[in-house]
Amino acid sequence: MSLFLAPVWLLLLLAVAALAGLYVLQHARRARYAVRFSNAALLASLVPRRPGWRRHVAFALLLLALSALTVAMARPTAQVRVARDRATVIMAIDVSLSMQATDVAPSRIEAAKLAAEEFVRLLPPRINLGLVSFAGTASVLVSPTTERDAVLRSIEGMQLAERTAIGEAIYSSLGAVQTFRQQVGGQEAARPVPARIVLMSDGTTTDGRPVDSAVQAARSAGVPVSTIAFGTDSGTVDIGGESVSVPADKASLRGIAVQTGGSFHSAASADELRAVYRDLGSQIGYTTARREVTTWLVGTGLLFAFSAAGLALWWSNRLV
Repeated sequence: MSLFLAPVWLLLLLAVAALAGLYVLQHARRARYAVRFSNAALLASLVPRRPGWRRHVAFALLLLALSALTVAMARPTAQVRVARDRATVIMAIDVSLSMQATDVAPSRIEAAKLAAEEFVRLLPPRINLGLVSFAGTASVLVSPTTERDAVLRSIEGMQLAERTAIGEAIYSSLGAVQTFRQQVGGQEAARPVPARIVLMSDGTTTDGRPVDSAVQAARSAGVPVSTIAFGTDSGTVDIGGESVSVPADKASLRGIAVQTGGSFHSAASADELRAVYRDLGSQIGYTTARREVTTWLVGTGLLFAFSAAGLALWWSNRLV
């Protein structure tokens, strides 16, 4: 794609260059005329004192103004960061009993809730956000919506349960995406609404349908799954009076992300988890697009022009 929508106007830069050449030529000619005066004292009395180098500064600013305005006429474009519209994000959060581990203060589940709430607030308002919680089964707590308060209330109310079913979490998230796409209908149905699943877990699949089949379903639906392995390798929970180690299955979660086209992240603290969610919010909520930036150059050109005029009046009490 061209950087300029009307590049023919750039030819006017030749006129700006010609103007600069004429200025240099005129200045050199004046210098030659001045040399003809053999008496320096007489020259000083006949020729009024000029602003010297300051005169060149004002003219240089004028050239910059003309250059900026000329480029603006060519309607330049640039890659800028813009908020996505219509995208759907499903946030799937592990609420298995291992999330009560306190290796992340005050506990994994409380840290996860706070980070998830921050993620909700980071996303642009027009992105549809859904929420899935999973342990031995998965539940769609909030279908994709732009209503953020509903998601925040559901995050706060999540309760822990036994076992971990990551495959079920992916299937439930895909179901929420598919239902939303069908509800959109009409013209949008022909162009599926872009979607992504953000899945956070601190353990290994112990129940439900296999993760491999869920990954295949996500690939078929064209929905990337970005995963977050949360918790430290030293995390433990007390089950029946026995301390049980609950490290995150990083290898499995990484595989899910790689195979579906998502991104994998690992977080061993509340701060790291918030940083991961911020990064994902930036990736998912915003994109880069080429936009016209003519206004910026017009403003720059006017700033240079006013500066040139102001300096000329200040130093020599004249514009020309």
